[in-house]
Amino acid sequence: MNAVPAVTSPLFRSPVAEAMREAMAGGMDFPEMRDLLDLTENLHGLARVDVLDTIAHRGRAFPLISVAFGPDDPRAPVLALFGGVHGLERIGTRIVLSYLRTLSELARWDRITREMLKTTRIVLFPLVNPVGMLLKRRSNGNGVDLMRNSPVRADGIGRWHLFAGHSISPRLPWYQGTAGAPMEAEAQAVCKLVREEIFPASIALVVDVHSGYGNRDRIWFPYARTRDPFPRVPEVLALKGLLDSTYPHHIYCVEPQSRQYVTHGDLWDYLYDDYHARGAPGHFIPFTLELGSWVWVRKNWWQLFDRLGAFNPHLPHREQRALRRHLHLFDFLYRAVQSPEPWAAMGDGSRERLMGHAVGLWYAK
Repeated sequence: MNAVPAVTSPLFRSPVAEAMREAMAGGMDFPEMRDLLDLTENLHGLARVDVLDTIAHRGRAFPLISVAFGPDDPRAPVLALFGGVHGLERIGTRIVLSYLRTLSELARWDRITREMLKTTRIVLFPLVNPVGMLLKRRSNGNGVDLMRNSPVRADGIGRWHLFAGHSISPRLPWYQGTAGAPMEAEAQAVCKLVREEIFPASIALVVDVHSGYGNRDRIWFPYARTRDPFPRVPEVLALKGLLDSTYPHHIYCVEPQSRQYVTHGDLWDYLYDDYHARGAPGHFIPFTLELGSWVWVRKNWWQLFDRLGAFNPHLPHREQRALRRHLHLFDFLYRAVQSPEPWAAMGDGSRERLMGHAVGLWYAK
C-alpha cells in the first residue's frame, strides 16, 4: 500500500500513538480505542499495522487503524472485517477486536493458522468512527451517518424518508452530508483500504458488523439501494448452503438487506458497483452482520433509558456471549476464501440454477 503511511508495530512508538496518549491523558479515552491500541502494540512480527488517516476532534488526533495478517501480495485471497462505523454500536468494534485478539494468539502458536496465513490474508478495520464512539453518536463528529455518505441513490425513496438518508440537517439522524460534497474522511478511509487491499484479490469476502435492528442476527448482502437481485447472488446462495451444512445449528438469517429496507448512500453498494465497473478479475462480496439487539432490550427494557442501550448488551454475560458466538462465522468465511471452489467456481448452468433458487427465496413478490 504505497499511498498509505505504514506504522511499524509497536504502534505506541509512532507520532500518531503519542498524540493518542495525549488524547487519553486529556480525558478523551474510551475502552474500545484503548483496547485497539493495546492489541496493535503487541503485533510486531505478526501483522502489519497501518494508520489510514487521523481524525481531529477538540484539538486531538484519533488514528484510523487497520491490521493486516498474511502475505503482502494484494492478489492473495482475503477476508476483511470492519466495525464501529456507527459510534453507538460499540459491540461491533468489540466483536472485531475479540477476533483480532484470538487471531493474534493463534498466529503465535498454531501451525494450521500459520500455514493458512502464508497464502491468504485477513484485514481488520475495527474502529471506523472513533469520534462518534467517543461522543456516543451514530454519526461522526460532523454529524454525518457514514453508512449513508456515498453518492449512491436508492430506488423509489422520497426526500422526506429520513431513515433512508437525507441532506436536510446534521441535527437529524441519518444525515448523508451536503449533496455533492466529498465523502467524509472516515468513509474515504474505508474506500481507500478496500480498493488497495481487497479489490486486487482473487477472492474477497467482507463482514461489516452492526447492531440495532431486529430480533435475530442477520447476514445481509447487497443491495441496500434496490430490491433488484444482487449480481453475485448465486455465489451467496452457494455460500449459504455451505454454512447451513457445515454449521446446521447456526443462528443467522441470510438475506439481501433490501428485504428489510432500502437506503441511500450505502458504502458497500458504492464499493461493489465501483469494483464491478473496474472489471476486477475476482470475486468480491461484502456482507453486513446485523446483530439482533432488540433481544437485549426485550430482556432488559430499562436499557431504553440509556443512549447505548438499544445497540449494545449491558449485562456482562450477554456481552461475553456476543463476543464469542460469531467467531465460528469468521473462521468459516476465512476457510471459504482459502477454499473457494465449492461456491465461487461454478459453470453457467449451475449459476443459472442457483439464480432461479435465489430469486424464489429472496426476491419473489
